[in-house]
Amino acid sequence: MIDYPLLQALAAVITEKGFEKASKKLFITQSAVSRRIRQLESTLGEPVLVRSQPPKLTLTGQRLLNHLQQVMQLEVALGMASIAEDSAYDKPLTVRLATNADSLATWLPEALAVPESAMAGKLKFELVVEDQSVTLNRMKAGEVMICISSHPEAVNGGSVDALGALPYKAVASPAFVERHGIDADLSDLPCLVFDENDTLQHEFLEDFNYGKPKYIHSCPSSEGFKQMIVAGLGYGLLPELQIGNSLENGELVDLKPNYVINSSLFWHYWHTESPQLKGLRTHALSVANKRLKQ
Repeated sequence: MIDYPLLQALAAVITEKGFEKASKKLFITQSAVSRRIRQLESTLGEPVLVRSQPPKLTLTGQRLLNHLQQVMQLEVALGMASIAEDSAYDKPLTVRLATNADSLATWLPEALAVPESAMAGKLKFELVVEDQSVTLNRMKAGEVMICISSHPEAVNGGSVDALGALPYKAVASPAFVERHGIDADLSDLPCLVFDENDTLQHEFLEDFNYGKPKYIHSCPSSEGFKQMIVAGLGYGLLPELQIGNSLENGELVDLKPNYVINSSLFWHYWHTESPQLKGLRTHALSVANKRLKQ
């Protein structure tokens, strides 16, 4: 039998990115966290963590956290609280969800706001925000229950539903266009990316036979991304949902009026989905059907 407090310690070390923060989350000492990890490894006869900074899971550690996520789902289905919440039955389940920032800035909040009458259990959300191209890694590592990703293939033990696509347009401020011209070689001009995993701008430039961008601002904030474009720091790809009426009121200029690049999104979840999380997924799919391009 697996000693679940040991798995709880393993999950905390990974999600908090270290033993010290894990101890604070679990309200135990750092040495106690270390003892639990050593006990787990002693029981299994192999390591579950790579002691790097931050710590990383071994393949065995990944399988254990995948198992933990699914057990948590089963507990919710039984009306019990998560073992990751100290096994106190009156506490809500923490639903860790990996998502891209643009979904969080547009359609996702509405999707998470399930009508109370439809949600029999108590859930609280803990969001991990990364580019949609890499969020699935969190699912593979067993760190999250739900993942919004651009990858359509389900992970082992998981299922996937298509959400639709976020349409993006290439935009810049009027001042930026006035300064550089609408027909300038965009690969030579400053552009914005969310982080090192964001390739939308590169795909856009390839579609028009431009070279790779030579001058890049990195901005890991969806709202900050838009505000930097409005301020004239560079051009970038923004979701149409986030652009809103900024083209009509002259705040932004569409650099390629007939061009849209669609970023497909998928809702990943575990096979052992509880009724409460199925209700969440059903509501999210309904919202996505209204807000995203189908």
